[in-house]
Amino acid sequence: MNYKPDESTLISYLYGELDAKETAKLQEYFLQHPEELSKLQQLTEVRNVLKVAEDQEVIAPPIFMDGPSQASRFWQSGYVKTILSIAASFLLLLVAARLIGPEISYSKGELRISFNQAAPIEKPVVQNDPTPSLTSHEIQGMINTSLVKNNELIATEWEISNKRIQASLQNNLASNSAKIDELMKVTSQASQDQVRTFVAGLQQDNLQLMKDYMALSTKDQQVYVENLLVDFSKYLQEQRKQDLMLFQTRMSSIEKNTDQFKLETEQILASIIANPGNTFKKVNNY
Repeated sequence: MNYKPDESTLISYLYGELDAKETAKLQEYFLQHPEELSKLQQLTEVRNVLKVAEDQEVIAPPIFMDGPSQASRFWQSGYVKTILSIAASFLLLLVAARLIGPEISYSKGELRISFNQAAPIEKPVVQNDPTPSLTSHEIQGMINTSLVKNNELIATEWEISNKRIQASLQNNLASNSAKIDELMKVTSQASQDQVRTFVAGLQQDNLQLMKDYMALSTKDQQVYVENLLVDFSKYLQEQRKQDLMLFQTRMSSIEKNTDQFKLETEQILASIIANPGNTFKKVNNY
């Protein structure tokens, strides 16, 4: 089985965020690799300890995201400042000792430090078995050993400090992420309420506009119908008037024609009566 869970999968399993399939697959992996299960149990114990521990306010260190020009320099780190402060203190002691004039002597297992006083000169005691002095190579080896130990100590402190800073950054990021999520939820809820309020107001405005439009449309239609009826009444009256005038004109024409016909008939009758013989002759000629 080539399956190997990554760190995110282990964290999700630790917080119970995996589904049943991934959980069964991970448990099968733990059965084949018990050392990974022991590491996960250690993480669980650390998580339980962190649950019991009280939260303390941590001031987030400044994070510079600009270019490398603003990155912290080597001599501005903490351990370098510590070494420089120790060296400055030692140099200050040397300068003070030079000005005061101390004298240090060691004899017979006794260390003597005097200031501006001449120490008594003692004759060296000649011993049968003198202790050989340290060579320069041995002194250099001691210095190198001391430097290696000092470098290891500084590296250890630097690693511990980095771990603390990373833990603090992770805690701050988690806290800020939770706050941002909460803020986004509140903002989303507020936005939904505002949208509902806006839609409700828009519906009311549209309803009122439709009512106003219908009222205005009804009023305009009523005025239009009234004007149409008035115009139709005027048209009927005008048409009636024109029909009456036409009828009167035709009646006058009929009356005139009738009068003329009467006049011509009377003239014909008068001529017939006046000349009856001519009339019969004409009739016989035909």
